[in-house]
Amino acid sequence: MRTFTFLWAGQLISALGTGLGQFALGVWVFRQTGSTTQFTMMAFVAASVALALAPVAGTLADRWDRRRILILSDVGSGAMTLTTAFLLFTDRLQAWHVYPIVAVMVGFSVFQGPALAATVGSLVPREHLARASGMVQMSRAVAQILAPLAGGILIGRIGYQGLLLIDCVTFFLAVTTLLMLAIPRPPRPEDAGSRSLTGDFAAGWRYLRERPGLFSLMSLYAVTNFSMSIVQVLLTPLVLSFATPVELGTVESAAAAGLLLGSLGLSIWGGPQKRVAGIFGLLLFQGCLLFLGGVEPSIPLIALVAFAFMCTLPIISGCSQAILQSKVDPGVQGRVFGMAGFIAASTVPLAAAVAGPLADWVFEPALAPGGALAGSVGRLIGVGTGRGIGLLFILLGLFVVIVVPLAFLNPRLRRVESELPDAVHPQAGAPEGEPRLQGA
Repeated sequence: MRTFTFLWAGQLISALGTGLGQFALGVWVFRQTGSTTQFTMMAFVAASVALALAPVAGTLADRWDRRRILILSDVGSGAMTLTTAFLLFTDRLQAWHVYPIVAVMVGFSVFQGPALAATVGSLVPREHLARASGMVQMSRAVAQILAPLAGGILIGRIGYQGLLLIDCVTFFLAVTTLLMLAIPRPPRPEDAGSRSLTGDFAAGWRYLRERPGLFSLMSLYAVTNFSMSIVQVLLTPLVLSFATPVELGTVESAAAAGLLLGSLGLSIWGGPQKRVAGIFGLLLFQGCLLFLGGVEPSIPLIALVAFAFMCTLPIISGCSQAILQSKVDPGVQGRVFGMAGFIAASTVPLAAAVAGPLADWVFEPALAPGGALAGSVGRLIGVGTGRGIGLLFILLGLFVVIVVPLAFLNPRLRRVESELPDAVHPQAGAPEGEPRLQGA
């Protein structure tokens, strides 16, 4: 765990800097344009790029040295951040510049994802995989809490450029940490050099298709992520329909606190022994929370729902990651993780694209005063601005509550942990190859 802990510390520093940079860029765009649509388009661009590059990133994680991928990703992101800061210093940054900047930076982040996940699988013993995943997610939660708070304080003192420069420094520190570490390289498959990228995509797809339990798990995430992504996009309009930006900040803080608590709990506890059962139970709980969040326009209720929802997220993700890391052969983890991420996130861009039209053209008019549902559903959950989004949340929650039990009927998914053998990781088969700090 020693090497992993150093790696985790470096990525925590990088996540804090990235959070500051994202905060600065988001505030700048919104203040420059005053457009919610242009602001949310950043999320659409990010989701689309992540989906398109996920299989490529997974393939390269198996073909290339994973430590070099991590280093190149941090260097590339740092260079883009430095470029953005330069454009701001020289008053050349335009609103449209932000979209290609976000696309490139997300691209570097996507390439880092499978390499980091596969690296953790080669560093950490099987019984600690969920705990390691909790630590990784805890670093993201800490960044989500501290970065907006620090950014809000610092932006008036050092400006957007100052926050971006801090982001660059954290990338440098993360790269320095990676240069100090010796990360084991798993053996490459014999045919790795003869396959094309397309062949690797197909190999990752076949690997999952030949293991129906793993494929079904990713497919379940694709379905539930559609609902969760719509909720994520529409949460801000829902809250602002009846509350102030300050109260919206309260909800976001509650969500970030839940993410931190869930990640910390997972890193200490290690997650349930029966991981698939834990995933099913928590997804069902999340569906109930979505239903509850749409019932009433209440800040205490929505803040509590957001806290509880985000508290479960690291446990679900950690259990899923641990299953993949323990069941997938180390030599093909990159391409399999990339394809798994592609399947699980395949519905996210669609959700981001349809969320606004569904709210503005279907559900909000239906629950406006005199709307089609004002005299029926409106008597139960109210009418007026935001109540259509509330109804959409309720329906999405019901959808999840129906889908999860149906997925539980699949015996391959239900028994994936017992039916699939554990993969042999480098430290298990070759003690002399145990990863250590260089020079230690």
